[in-house]
Amino acid sequence: MGWVWKDTMGKIQLMGSRNLQRRKTALHSELEALQWAMEIMIQHSYCQRFGTDCKDLIAMLEQPQDWLNFSTELEIIQTLRLCFSDFKISYFPRMQNEIADSLAKNARSFHRSLCFIGCSIPVWLPRPPQV
Repeated sequence: MGWVWKDTMGKIQLMGSRNLQRRKTALHSELEALQWAMEIMIQHSYCQRFGTDCKDLIAMLEQPQDWLNFSTELEIIQTLRLCFSDFKISYFPRMQNEIADSLAKNARSFHRSLCFIGCSIPVWLPRPPQV
């Protein structure tokens, strides 16, 4: 999985890449990626807007009662949403999500578990307040 956090000017501030064992379905992987990104953003940013190239993920969040096979995962996401005062998730076509997609593809090439979180904010600049 891979994710990218961009500031309001479109500059990459933080990105993550992780290789995990294959999940039951691709949607389970999508939910886990969103969960991981939300957990990181709680620690680093006021970020309240998320994007995905998976329309089914958005549908799951809008109508969780229609996705009973994912109820455990959706409960975790709903709990994390409480940490954001105005949580939003939007659809971005894969072509607009190239960096996160590339991070995920690169993570898949490793045969053992890999977790990377990188920051492009210079160390001497103040970090956003912790939430």
